[in-house]
Amino acid sequence: MAISYKKLWKLLIDKDMMKKDLRAMTGVSTTTMSRLSKDENVSTEILSKICSALSCDVGDIMEFVPDKKEEQ
Repeated sequence: MAISYKKLWKLLIDKDMMKKDLRAMTGVSTTTMSRLSKDENVSTEILSKICSALSCDVGDIMEFVPDKKEEQ
């Protein structure tokens, strides 16, 4: 299973926010934002900070998706 943060980016659009706004609210590094943009793993601590800042649940910002190999 792979991770997708598409829900996070949609939520930011819905809240009329940019990635830099989220960085300012949470204090996460540019490296972490890059990892999120690439749908790479980040720590639960980071996910918790994001959820607290956006007043949402972890399921509102990420989801597990089948690997492309599993789809075939």
